[in-house]
Amino acid sequence: MHFVTTHGGSSPLVLDSPHSGTFYPPDFGFACDLARLRSAEDTHVEKLYSFASELGCAWIEAHFPRSYLDANRNLTEVDPDMLDGSWPHELEMSDPYVLSKRRLGKGLIWRATDEGEPLYSRQLSVKEVEQRIDLCWKPYHAAVKAAIDAAHQRHGYSLHINCHSMPEVAGSHATDFPGIKHPDFVLGNRDHSTSSEAVLLFIQAQLVNMGYGVALNHPYKGVELVRRYGEPAKHRHSVQIEINRGLYMNEKTLEITEGFASLRDHLKQLVLALQSFDPR
Repeated sequence: MHFVTTHGGSSPLVLDSPHSGTFYPPDFGFACDLARLRSAEDTHVEKLYSFASELGCAWIEAHFPRSYLDANRNLTEVDPDMLDGSWPHELEMSDPYVLSKRRLGKGLIWRATDEGEPLYSRQLSVKEVEQRIDLCWKPYHAAVKAAIDAAHQRHGYSLHINCHSMPEVAGSHATDFPGIKHPDFVLGNRDHSTSSEAVLLFIQAQLVNMGYGVALNHPYKGVELVRRYGEPAKHRHSVQIEINRGLYMNEKTLEITEGFASLRDHLKQLVLALQSFDPR
C-alpha cells in the first residue's frame, strides 16, 4: 500500500490534501467507534480537487487517515503520555498552540476523537510511532517540498494551496473554539506570514464574487504544512483553505450531496484564476 499519491505539475500551483485519507492500516489498533473516528476525515476533498492534474497543478494526497498520523503537525508534537516508553526525539513543550492541541488529543498521533472519545485502550510503542512517521509523514512532506521546489524553479514563484474541510459546527474537542458555526470558507496564512496579504485577499475576492461567506485566519490560521513551506519573501506562498462540509456532503452518512458539483466547478474557477495571478 502506498500511503501517499503524487502527481507532478507544470503550473506554479501545488495542491495537497493531508486529511482526506480513508485507508485505515491494520496496525492502527484503535478502540473507538469507526463511524465517529471517520468524522475526523476531510472526506471527499480529493474529489473536489480532482481536476488539479488536468490543469497542470501538482497534487499530493494522503491515503492514511489524520487520526493515524496527522501530516499537518510537526514531528515534535508527540504526546509522551501515549507511549509505553521514553520518546527519544525532540519534543515541543512550551508552544501554547501545541500544548493546547495536545490537551485536546490532537497531536501528531491523535489520542481522542473530535468529541473527546479516547482512540486507544492501550499505550503505543515508540517503534510503531516511528514507523508511522517513516511510512506517512516523511514521504508526504518530501513530496510537498519537492513539488513546491519544482514549481518555484519553473516559474520563479510558487502558490501552495493546503486543502481541507471543516464541519458545519466545531466539535467539543476539535479546536480551541468548540461549538463555533463555520462560514463557507476559512482562509489561513498565519496572519500573512506564509503568503502575502495580496494572495489571501485575491482568493477571498474570487470566492466572495461566487457568493460564498469567507473568513480570514479565524478560527483556522493554518498549521504545519503552510508554516513549513510558506516563505512569501522568497515568492513561496502557502495558504490553507478550509471548506464547510455542509456545502457538499452529509456529515452523518458521508454521502455527497447535490451541492458538490457546483462547489467543484467554483474551485476549478478559483484555481484557473490563481494560475493567472502573479504575486510578485
